[in-house]
Amino acid sequence: MTTTKPWTEVFGASDRLDVAPAFAGLRKRPLCRIRLPYGEPAWLATRYEDVKAVLGDPRFSRAAATGRDEPRSRLHLGSPGSLLRQDPPEHSRLRRLVAKAFTARRVELLRPRTRRIADGLAAAMLAQGPPADLVEDFALPLPITVICELLGVPVEDRTDFRLWSDAFLSTTRFTQDEVTEYTGRMRDYMAALVADHRAAPRDDLIGALIEARDRDDRLSEEELLAMAEGILVAGHETTASQIPNFVYVLLTHPGRLAALRADPGLIPRTVEELMRYVPLGGGAGSARYALEDVELGGVTVRAGEPVVVALQSANRDETVYSDPDTFDPERGEASHIGFGHGPHHCLGAQLARMELQVALSTLLERLPGLRLAVAEEDIAWKKGSATRSPERLPVTWDLPRTPERTDA
Repeated sequence: MTTTKPWTEVFGASDRLDVAPAFAGLRKRPLCRIRLPYGEPAWLATRYEDVKAVLGDPRFSRAAATGRDEPRSRLHLGSPGSLLRQDPPEHSRLRRLVAKAFTARRVELLRPRTRRIADGLAAAMLAQGPPADLVEDFALPLPITVICELLGVPVEDRTDFRLWSDAFLSTTRFTQDEVTEYTGRMRDYMAALVADHRAAPRDDLIGALIEARDRDDRLSEEELLAMAEGILVAGHETTASQIPNFVYVLLTHPGRLAALRADPGLIPRTVEELMRYVPLGGGAGSARYALEDVELGGVTVRAGEPVVVALQSANRDETVYSDPDTFDPERGEASHIGFGHGPHHCLGAQLARMELQVALSTLLERLPGLRLAVAEEDIAWKKGSATRSPERLPVTWDLPRTPERTDA
């Protein structure tokens, strides 16, 4: 008999950036039955190959989740018109409109500007002197400034963006009424911004989306607003969370940190290993529903049954990675799936990679002796959110020595 496990038994509150220990046992079998937070039974995929299979198979539908337990599906899938709610070919049509802004070549053109922004933030930290909060002083403003400039959004509104994003990604951090209120404010803001761009066209991403809608009528107004919202939230939230996560891991692995300081050329490889090692989310992704009977890992998923995937478990699969619970930038094994896989693979993966590389190189270069300013156990971690990261990350660094004065 198959036992249906409660959600909390598998996705219990993990300490810091730990991966729930239950996954090691679950990976010994193909799929397990789990009860979603709102009561519906589902299949859970935990193994690397099974997770990739679900994410890449068009027979598992994101769109089919729309309308099921609507308040929660809206929370996890975004508003109507969102990329997250679509399946191909609609998803492909929408994604093509913005994909060219996030190619590796286009992103590399943003690297010098991103470095200047990061340098400016580091300079402000140096001028203020230690200690500093890495979240407020660096990790949050860096990606917000980049995505705002890319979209054509006034960066001075970033305080509002943070509140709206926190509400958008809330699991228990905000009430449902608060989520509805704040996401509504974000929608109103975006509608006004689009109207402003129409009145005064600009050469930015919102301008490009408007042009696509008005010229070819390929984007509905709902799709345009949902696309702009999604890019704004996803375009900064992941990086803003992963910068302090990555710095925390490095500062608590002094040997790896020393190697990185000695050879900054290791930064790209280190970022990829951190994407594998650090579980950004503590839960599972949005459910996908089988459109027909599908054989998966020797288990038959019946048409209409939901499947959820655990990326954090797949990235620790011992059949794919040797010593998977060890942070090792020198491993040469299979690529991670921290950015997902298949049609819904993170659209901004190249942008996030570049920003994370710039963030680490800037911090290590500009803040000598960077280290935690508090004990590990005194770091407060974000709760009730789809993403995990420190609420604050107090850090300090070495001050330049003042030459001793010698009297003539």
